[in-house]
Amino acid sequence: MPKFLTTRAAGAVPILPLAADELKPWLKSQPPAERSSVAAWVESLGFTAEAGTHCLLPGDGGALGRVLAGIDPAEGPYAFAGLPAALPLGRYRLEPGPGPVDPRQQANHAALGWALGSYAFGRYRKTRDFASLAWPKGADRGAVTRAAAATRLVRDLINTPAGDMGPAELAAAARKLAKAHGARLTVTVGDALLKLNYPAVHAVGRASAEAPRLIDLRWGGRGPKVTLVGKGVCFDSGGLDLKSAAGMKLMKKDMGGGAHVLGLASMVMAAGLPVRLRVLVPAVENSVSGNAFRPLDVLKTRKGLTVEVGNTDAEGRLILCDALAEACHDKPDLVIDFATLTGAARVALGTGLPALFCNDETLAERLLDQGQACHDPLWRLPLHRPYRKSLDSPVADLNNISDGPFGGAITAALFLEAFVEAGVPWAHFDLMAWNPSDGPGRPRGGEAMGLRAVYGVIEQLAKKRGSK
Repeated sequence: MPKFLTTRAAGAVPILPLAADELKPWLKSQPPAERSSVAAWVESLGFTAEAGTHCLLPGDGGALGRVLAGIDPAEGPYAFAGLPAALPLGRYRLEPGPGPVDPRQQANHAALGWALGSYAFGRYRKTRDFASLAWPKGADRGAVTRAAAATRLVRDLINTPAGDMGPAELAAAARKLAKAHGARLTVTVGDALLKLNYPAVHAVGRASAEAPRLIDLRWGGRGPKVTLVGKGVCFDSGGLDLKSAAGMKLMKKDMGGGAHVLGLASMVMAAGLPVRLRVLVPAVENSVSGNAFRPLDVLKTRKGLTVEVGNTDAEGRLILCDALAEACHDKPDLVIDFATLTGAARVALGTGLPALFCNDETLAERLLDQGQACHDPLWRLPLHRPYRKSLDSPVADLNNISDGPFGGAITAALFLEAFVEAGVPWAHFDLMAWNPSDGPGRPRGGEAMGLRAVYGVIEQLAKKRGSK
């Protein structure tokens, strides 16, 4: 159960959610004996029910009697996410709003928003307390708890610095998750990657003092095959094409894709979805030493394609290509990968909107629909195949970077597509996995993006196949 959601409703202060156009009608609906004093109080505080604001109403004996919360229903759970930090410490409960809203949906939004808004990363220092909310009536506690726990896991993994979240520690997090849900975990480490034919993963990670590895989690024995692949670059120096100090500063988050697939797996397993789940995370550090891979080296890959290294700082796609080739080996019904892959995607869409690339129109439509429905937005960019020629190499099957500065997110996705078997539905998410500033329910630091949207699609797939 999320820490600041409680089953204790007795004595909790009511919160009434109001859209801006609902405030005046609500004031007019108050008992005549109270109407003028309440209206005067609200007006004196300048409260207009603007989204993200609140008004504390006095109760008997000077106690807090009620909270009016200005919300924009279009914001979904984030409409409530600022309240845990903004309200005085104590227990609160949700009153149904006066507007034409689905009470169950509002209950779920309030509960999830409260959970997202009461997150703080507390590994290295004591964190603040937040106000508590009694579980709203009608809320789907299981769904909210799964989403909140998965988001917390993703955020915690990303926020942990590389000194404490290297390849071994990321594998340990996967092992803990596997143990909690009875999943099987295999971790291939160091030179064993060469023996088992993961040469690109080995090449990228071999320069680090901590050996590269491939994390492979399997769970479930029936239903459609769903394989999740996550980029696990636990720190990215850029390799011999070294990043600047500014470019390197946030590279503890470069394993954000790996964090996402572990978080998503936790949701699937906790829900007991009837799927055959597999999670692949190539975990490496892209470091500099005497045996680091070099610009214009030609690397072998698991699929058999050779890749010329145009830039050692485009290492994420190199480890993903081996993992994607393995992901397609047993002909899954769905392959999803998450990766903090390109700055080009951030230039195109900003930091808060993941770029979606997809080789299947039905899958893309479902992902976008789910993203909109659960307020977990995505934006599709094209796999524009004429750009594929920019990855041509004079000495290998392809280069890991394009020959020009434009369309970098697209060419990176096209590179990955070369390692996906034809006919396998595949979606690739190029995401920031980080909030550069604080916002309600979106604290500065590591962030889960697209998680709930993808879970919704997997749940749909499981139900559809289960009905046959």
